[in-house]
Amino acid sequence: MREFDGRVVVVTGGARGQGAAIASRLARDGASVVVGDILADEARAIVASIGDAAMFVPLDVGDEDAWRHLRDAAMERFGHIDGLVNNAGLLRPGTITDAEVGDLRAMIDVNLLGPILGIKHIAPAIAEAGGGAIVNTSSVAGAAGITGLTGYAATKFAIRGVTRVAALELASAAIRVNCVLPGRVDSDMSDIAGSRRDARGIPLGRVAELDDVARVVTWLLSDAASYCTGTDIVVDGGVLAGFGGRRA
Repeated sequence: MREFDGRVVVVTGGARGQGAAIASRLARDGASVVVGDILADEARAIVASIGDAAMFVPLDVGDEDAWRHLRDAAMERFGHIDGLVNNAGLLRPGTITDAEVGDLRAMIDVNLLGPILGIKHIAPAIAEAGGGAIVNTSSVAGAAGITGLTGYAATKFAIRGVTRVAALELASAAIRVNCVLPGRVDSDMSDIAGSRRDARGIPLGRVAELDDVARVVTWLLSDAASYCTGTDIVVDGGVLAGFGGRRA
């Protein structure tokens, strides 16, 4: 029997990159996956690659009605929901003095409001199923300041606080809530930051592959992490460990 046989997990931002890797790994491990994203064509392609165990529901994570629709569609198709991965993210670089208000509000909507709304509307369904797990996506930028990422860092610090509050509030419903902090990943988002394959400063000497993060997320959703809640798991190749090590 596979780890996630019989379980249903919602993955936001599942159309490409890290979210697609998480959705695909969950499906390989037996889960049925609900892919929520605004990128319809790419999301449908991922769902097609997975097969009958997956469905696509259009989702703007900052839209509360869209969350209600996703929840209802998932319940109609699969009958229950056991997990949620708040993976959708938006990065728009900008220093404090150059920050555009529109960019800041967009990042707040996607990176912070989105996960809060996801927990609000999906956690009750998880509770009805007898409990489960939620994983929020922060970043190393949510643990250390990074020049030029004002709004992104602010939202990623904030989601760590949301994770802790949710863990406390949902523990009685047997729902665990944890947070993953990826470092530099070989993904389109790293292209925006201008560092996709730049391994300088990473003690392990390489950027993360998408599956490096997906494996940690699926572990946090699994029974192997049954006593972990309200915590952060850093997936950064050692960047936040401190000074020293291989940094050339």
